[in-house]
Amino acid sequence: MMMRHLTLCFIFLLLSSGLYAQNLAITGVVKDKKGVELPGAGVYLSNYKNATSTNAEGKFTLGNLKPGNYDVLVQMIGYLPYTKNVVLSDKSTSIQVILQENPIQLDEVVIRTDPNREKYLQVFKEFFIGKTPNAEKCKILNPAVLRVDYDKERKILTVKSDDFLIIENKALGYKLRYMLQFFEYNYNTRIVYYSGLPNFEEMKGSKGTRNRWVQKRETAYYGSTQHFFKSLYAGTSKGEGFMLHKLIKIPNSQRPSDAIINAEITKLTKNRNVVIRINTPTNDSLRYWMKIREMPKEISTLNRQEILLDTLVKQQYRDLKTLRFKDQLYVIYTKERESTAYSNMSGHAVSRPLDIPNYQISIVNMLQSPVHFYEHGGVYEPKSLLFEGFWAFEKIADMVPMDYVPLPKK
Repeated sequence: MMMRHLTLCFIFLLLSSGLYAQNLAITGVVKDKKGVELPGAGVYLSNYKNATSTNAEGKFTLGNLKPGNYDVLVQMIGYLPYTKNVVLSDKSTSIQVILQENPIQLDEVVIRTDPNREKYLQVFKEFFIGKTPNAEKCKILNPAVLRVDYDKERKILTVKSDDFLIIENKALGYKLRYMLQFFEYNYNTRIVYYSGLPNFEEMKGSKGTRNRWVQKRETAYYGSTQHFFKSLYAGTSKGEGFMLHKLIKIPNSQRPSDAIINAEITKLTKNRNVVIRINTPTNDSLRYWMKIREMPKEISTLNRQEILLDTLVKQQYRDLKTLRFKDQLYVIYTKERESTAYSNMSGHAVSRPLDIPNYQISIVNMLQSPVHFYEHGGVYEPKSLLFEGFWAFEKIADMVPMDYVPLPKK
């Protein structure tokens, strides 16, 4: 049986409710540490296509915003990238950005390259960009900015960057500036954690190419976490194809306690000779108890009763809804099927009852309760969720911006 991959995707999907009629703005000025205004600095909003640059006086304006929680990204050659979290409520706000000079030269990074760097970068690309069909058409244009480290004792790969990653996604027609904050892959547990702040830019293409991008973007959006939380907020999740069940963990009655297992193994291995005979009753018993120890302590049981939204989702705040649940949330998206590549080769596939077709299935683990989310599908505290199944399979290559709007259904 293939081991599942679990992915904690700290992708900051932050946009609030559209209950307010007014358009708000984030304005500001960009300076160096001496207080000199910096013209020409790029200013972006994480997870959006909204972007601008500073004028001759170092000033900028990001307009047409609704109340919400935003991450502002600033980039300029010769300086370290800058990020700042800004919360808009009922009025616009102004910020001051101080950029620090970047002392690291690109040639210095290349000289210090690890001999295993390419191998580790390939692992990073598989678990960050993904292994979906869209991932095959994604390319990191500046991999030299990545700092790679592998801990041999803990078997943990970490990747960081002091500059924006530039990712070209020819499958969806986006060029991403991605501020990678953290990436970790544990070879023992096969769990992936990553966090970052992306900005999207439309790529240029022919009419036929743009039409293909439109279709691909719709496929990427529908059934995604963004689509799911947006439909939860609107109370339309069932009509949009999402079926919700509970996956409950119960003690495995076939597995004795650790105390009994360890006592039996200790008894069978105590005072044993250095030379071990094979095919003896003692060794048969030892193999039996070693096998018993490997059995799972808990068994997951699917509750086939569909969850009612009013028991799952509440509105405590004007701009946010709240999600609470126990055990695990078992989400079935019935309007798309799993591909053969996902089911047989991805390592993410989760078990399903025999009578359920090969719909896309994801499992949601709540690490911190409760979870707050916005009208447009953004999760306020992404670190509180851990995904298994299809949502762990889809990564950067299948992202669309938070201001993406699918075409109306005919």
